[in-house]
Amino acid sequence: MIVLKSAREIQAMRRANRDVAQILQKIRERAKPGVSTRDLEDVAEDEVLRRGLVAAFKGVRSPQGRPFPTCLCTSVNDEVVHGIPRPDRTLRQGDLLSVDFGVFRDGFYGDAAFSVAVGEAPERVHRLVRTAEEALEAGIREARPGRRLGDLSAAVQEVVEGAGLTVVREFVGHGIGRSLHEEPQVPNYGKAGTGVKLRPGMVLAIEPMINDGAVGVVVGPDGWTARTRDGSFAAHAEHTVAITQDGPVILSHPD
Repeated sequence: MIVLKSAREIQAMRRANRDVAQILQKIRERAKPGVSTRDLEDVAEDEVLRRGLVAAFKGVRSPQGRPFPTCLCTSVNDEVVHGIPRPDRTLRQGDLLSVDFGVFRDGFYGDAAFSVAVGEAPERVHRLVRTAEEALEAGIREARPGRRLGDLSAAVQEVVEGAGLTVVREFVGHGIGRSLHEEPQVPNYGKAGTGVKLRPGMVLAIEPMINDGAVGVVVGPDGWTARTRDGSFAAHAEHTVAITQDGPVILSHPD
């Protein structure tokens, strides 16, 4: 069942997502060569405590029952999503870092992600990051009343494949609100004109995950970290977006 949110509930979600965006901004600023992904986790954990928030991902259980141990997901290079921050995972010049983060505040969840080139990076990395952001923007433009979910999904896919890259199909976006994952699922591939009709009050976490190799991922022995099957690099971009009568409103902006 898709849960529509009132204007007041969307404002509450805006507050949660503003916290997410502001904390992610701090993480982005610290993503430099020589910094470990655990260092980034420490920044996020401090901010969560200081602001009186609850980390959305920490404690979430995998299909095998393993609790996610940290606030952040930090995925590097061929890691697509759900990478676990570690003190021995030091960022290097040219790495591609993807960070996913969410919080729970005042009864609602916020969720967003970004990818960034670490230091001086090859064009391959910049191209992936840029395309993920452009695909996200294309999906957001379709998040309007009267459009269908397939319009949004097809718009993301068109940007990604038009750049000669591939869409990760094993992971998708989702509805969000009082639960972290609500209906509907939001694939990053699809056929325009199909799927549920988008309505005011729907709030979606739109999150393209793309790579520069073949399709297919594999989950590592920690039960969480998903990597590209062929070792190609991956990027991830995400915003929480409310559908209103006036069009899409991005809730996960920092200001």
